[in-house]
Amino acid sequence: MKILHLDTNHPLLLNQLTAAGFKNDEDYTSSKIEIEAKIAQYDGIIVRSRFPIDKKFLDEAINLKFIGRVGAGLENIDIAYAQTLKIKLFNAPEGNRNAVGEHALGMILSLFNKLNQADQSIREGKWLREEHRGIELDGKTVGIIGYGNMGRAFARKLRGFNVEVICYDILEDVENSDATQVAIDELFEKTDVLSIHTPETSKTIGMIDTNFINKFEKPFWLINTARGKSVVTADLVKALKKGKILGAGLDVLEYEKSSFENLFTSKKEMPKALKELLDSDNVILSPHVAGWTIESKEKLAQTIVDKIKAAFC
Repeated sequence: MKILHLDTNHPLLLNQLTAAGFKNDEDYTSSKIEIEAKIAQYDGIIVRSRFPIDKKFLDEAINLKFIGRVGAGLENIDIAYAQTLKIKLFNAPEGNRNAVGEHALGMILSLFNKLNQADQSIREGKWLREEHRGIELDGKTVGIIGYGNMGRAFARKLRGFNVEVICYDILEDVENSDATQVAIDELFEKTDVLSIHTPETSKTIGMIDTNFINKFEKPFWLINTARGKSVVTADLVKALKKGKILGAGLDVLEYEKSSFENLFTSKKEMPKALKELLDSDNVILSPHVAGWTIESKEKLAQTIVDKIKAAFC
């Protein structure tokens, strides 16, 4: 079987697939149109997020048997159409779930203890102890929306912090020893810290808007290490100004390019809401790197190798 690799990944992926008898070609620079012109030669492709694998691409891939995405989600692939063509889809949420859980927890602790602000003030020659008095996670209720690989890994990290962990998921019976599954109304009632761990779907795009935010009974902290389009930035900024949201840790942004490699899809002026977000002292931002650790790079690649070998060897 011939595999075309469209994005660079950990070298173990190429090495192990070659050792397993697969023929591997690499093309990290050709345009989507150029790839479509030759994709019929291949039985499989390995991608991250370089370009969308849409119906047009799949129609050209007449011999394609599988797509391996070295990442957690599959939103850059036309899943429904691929399934009608009997193409197997492999992704690797198991590979970076630990990294995402650690990153989400780190954001909470940094926000609660004002670490970014304190660091900056000292660099400016200030020693402001009272202004940087923090709060403790102990005794809080952490609500998780989406209790799959990422949500579970995050809940596991909260062990030992003496917090109540509750989760909401569209599936039934997802709770385990780390979190109690609740109805959405109970999540709105109890949550002090909300962490988002959902994929990008038609139901989750724009999910965190003013209407949703106002349903929470208490002011809360928001953590998003999932997908940027789940949060309406303008509505988040309004809630931050009103104190309905006490602070936010965002690894992802609404304005990201679909490849996740750049912030903007064009050279248009920065949106007003993003400017205001950047000026907020109670917001921590990172460039979509929650699952982007040295260890997860290897784990993601190994997960894809193992799934391909299990299916075809």
